[in-house]
Amino acid sequence: MNRITARRKITRITVGAQPLAGEDLLAVEEPLEIRVNGRRLAVTMRTPGNDVDLAAGFLVSEGVITQGDDFNSARYCAGAIDGVNTYNVLDVTLGAGVAPPAPSLERSLITNSSCGLCGKESIDAVRTKSVFEIADDAVHVTAELLTTFPDKLRAGQNVFEKTGGIHAAGLFDAATGELLVLREDVGRHNAVDKVIGWAVKENRLPLTGTVLMVSSRASFELTQKALMAGIPVLAAVSAPSSLAAEFAVEVGMTLVGFLRGNSMVVYAGGDRIIDAQVDEQAA
Repeated sequence: MNRITARRKITRITVGAQPLAGEDLLAVEEPLEIRVNGRRLAVTMRTPGNDVDLAAGFLVSEGVITQGDDFNSARYCAGAIDGVNTYNVLDVTLGAGVAPPAPSLERSLITNSSCGLCGKESIDAVRTKSVFEIADDAVHVTAELLTTFPDKLRAGQNVFEKTGGIHAAGLFDAATGELLVLREDVGRHNAVDKVIGWAVKENRLPLTGTVLMVSSRASFELTQKALMAGIPVLAAVSAPSSLAAEFAVEVGMTLVGFLRGNSMVVYAGGDRIIDAQVDEQAA
């Protein structure tokens, strides 16, 4: 069964024309309960698929794990409706010696697909301290190479191509421009967590020398997730929030917005972006 997209009967209406009955594909949105060692940590609304990546990335974002060895395994638990497993409950086993999440981390509310910070109990809990110092990352990327990332990301958005209603996050090598991994989800924060979770399973944290490209705006939440994974450069096709820009400056992250066509706006860390054509003219 395809649980990523769902067909729904619709009526297409055009002013001045007869309504037309038909079908449309929608991106699926379902809850996923993430447990750690049998204890519920959070419930997030997501698009099914790459759920283990999502759980692993979420644990990095929350500061529970910081490397591949911290994540031992994950298994689906029984969560049945009418006797059929929904595959909407995932229990994670942490690596040996890894402390379980503090009780204060347990989300008291369901995290919806537009807000991964929903359910935090205090303002202080919104900010999570990272073990990685991205300000020391000596990565550089050319402006010309950066401008190729949106098209590469768009070309890999298979679910978006079918539904038009889903976000994407892609991780690129800043030196070569290679797309290392791409994930889609109805929640932009989930798409980023799925990318980070892939890196956990590949034991690639911290993600030095990489660029995180998102198909949405750059929120504070996404900049914080990038920091927690050790990603030095965050680029978005849309605008950043004021807090995202302030946070990027604070932690030494390069933040790029409105990356479209052959232009972009740099909000923080512009010294990492090299304009090869300008350098050649200066030489």
